[in-house]
Amino acid sequence: MSGVMSEQRYGEFVLVRRHGDGGHVAELALDRPKAMNAVSTEMARSVGAACAALGADSGVRVVVLTSTHERAFCVGADLKERNSFSDADLVRQRPVARAAYTGVLELPVPTIAAVHGFALGGGFELALSCDLIVADRTAVVGLPEVSVGVIPGGGGTQLLPRRVGAARAAELIFTARRVEAAEARELGLVDQLVDAGHDRAEALALAGRIAGNSPVGLRAAKRALRLGFGMDLRAGLEVEDAAWRSVAFSGDRAEGVAAFNEKRKPEWPGE
Repeated sequence: MSGVMSEQRYGEFVLVRRHGDGGHVAELALDRPKAMNAVSTEMARSVGAACAALGADSGVRVVVLTSTHERAFCVGADLKERNSFSDADLVRQRPVARAAYTGVLELPVPTIAAVHGFALGGGFELALSCDLIVADRTAVVGLPEVSVGVIPGGGGTQLLPRRVGAARAAELIFTARRVEAAEARELGLVDQLVDAGHDRAEALALAGRIAGNSPVGLRAAKRALRLGFGMDLRAGLEVEDAAWRSVAFSGDRAEGVAAFNEKRKPEWPGE
């Protein structure tokens, strides 16, 4: 991939970089190094705002979620902030926190998390909200919420069993244990394991390969994958058919077929 095309900051703690020719790969970088990217109310608000902007940008084909901290992806909710909260404060914060996780989850394009160091609690839930997780050998993941008297609240109780099955998810959530990189790969908690320090580069390279494909096709394929999962086969095939019909008569489909026959790289119109 070619280098960074542009940078835009959302609040103090979130940075969005656009990469590659055309800026089709967007990197959403968690940038609160002094707190190992602990998700405060302000940071949650910024993640939600960045995701809303990226989701509305038709030029974005892939989003990569990264961390600027050397030793952590994200350690979860900001418990120091939480310690000062009244019950009313916690109630007020909840929609802001949820919007950050659902913002990542509902991005309409393929998303990849690049994980190193600690990805715990809400930090791991941000990664689970992505389609793919690339982790390096320093990664330590887990959902420790029951050890501090809460439960996963960023989608963990729903996303983890969809990844690894109900019994495995139950064991991990009930024990609150931390899982190191090799076991995380073996259990399917992460999808790709790379050498230490290479998670971001590998995730961006993967994103670059994905971004070479049809933007209309990518969005429709993600829609079919997400909506159809959990449905019975017949209903899922109807979801797929609707998604297929949404691309079958698109400019991208016409260009893709033409480029294939003319043995050239497609110039996707993105519509």
